[in-house]
Amino acid sequence: MTAEQATAWGADGAHSPVMNNYGSPPRLFVKGSGAELWDRQGARHLDFLCGLAVTGLGHAHPEVTEAIAAQAGILTHTSNLFANEHQAPVAEAISRLIDAGPGQVLFQNSGAEANEAALKIVRKYQGRGRHGVVSAYRSFHGRTLMTLAATGQPEKHEPFQPLPEGFRHVIWNDLDEFEKSLTPEVGGVILEPVQGEGGVNPADPEYLQGVRRICDERGLLLILDEIQTGFGRTGHWFGFQAAGITPDVVTMAKGIANGMPVGAIWARDEVAGAFVPGDHGSTYAGQPLALSAARATIAELEAIDAPRAAITIETALREGLEPLPGVDHVRGRGLLLGVELNEAGLGGRTAGEIARACLDRGLILNGVTPSALRLAPPFILTDAQVAEAIDIMTSVIAEGAP
Repeated sequence: MTAEQATAWGADGAHSPVMNNYGSPPRLFVKGSGAELWDRQGARHLDFLCGLAVTGLGHAHPEVTEAIAAQAGILTHTSNLFANEHQAPVAEAISRLIDAGPGQVLFQNSGAEANEAALKIVRKYQGRGRHGVVSAYRSFHGRTLMTLAATGQPEKHEPFQPLPEGFRHVIWNDLDEFEKSLTPEVGGVILEPVQGEGGVNPADPEYLQGVRRICDERGLLLILDEIQTGFGRTGHWFGFQAAGITPDVVTMAKGIANGMPVGAIWARDEVAGAFVPGDHGSTYAGQPLALSAARATIAELEAIDAPRAAITIETALREGLEPLPGVDHVRGRGLLLGVELNEAGLGGRTAGEIARACLDRGLILNGVTPSALRLAPPFILTDAQVAEAIDIMTSVIAEGAP
């Protein structure tokens, strides 16, 4: 048993006080700074996963840390029966970055909650009888029962059947199949600009443009799930902007507060007006401590021009990884990349096993499919850190060659 596993299993080593929902942890990290993490043995690791696309500014960012510490000494929570000083500025910043016309924001605590709110607003706005929602196969929208039903991965559904009805899934990036799926009870569509958990699969701009056109023709609400793609990660402030379309609803979380639990839903004014007091709520959502981090994070992301940083680092990663004999291709956008390995690169291993070998050499990433590695590093990487990560991946991938 490793030291990390022993910690998970508690003091007596015989019974874990923590549910085995995430399996045995391979590391216990105790300190972070920038793009680096240190485990309890003092070993340094480069973080190219960012807590699943969360810590875009890196760990212990000084401006975010200062904002949280200052707010903790002033006011942490009052509930949504009252306003706090960060709500309006953060909502205004989100609307400005989305740049899709007049809209309003409802704060949540996570991406799943944001998508849950979005799916509820479709039902409220469209009315009884138009509650159906279309999403894509290999999508991922959350693990509440309704967001799980929207998730296009049937293998995740089975243990929790029956799921809420009204959801259907279509082939990704296939506009004809999408249009054929539409029946009178469909009221909304939810799509990711880049499927993250499904394998880092970007939507074709023409696909999103066609979906937007069909939604307009049929009076459907278009929800863009930007939980993993938002706040500069794909080289735009939000991934849908690459297609030049205007959504009705945008959901977000992960990168909004650099590690504090904040999610949000933005909706254009007409749609946002469907929610009235009592329709949806959350005790902690939008509380001042979390939003102090979001406010500082967004300001810093703008100060460093996060979308431009994402493109610059993406270019360096592609130049270092695409020529490798073990790499079939690199897909994705900005700093949400999937490195697809060929047979030689895999060498009889899974991408998960390759990710574990990288971890053992001090690089954190993950196997997002059996043959693809996911990279979601922070915007603040140095050239030396990019080169170090490429060197580690190169050596681990090369071990699979005959």
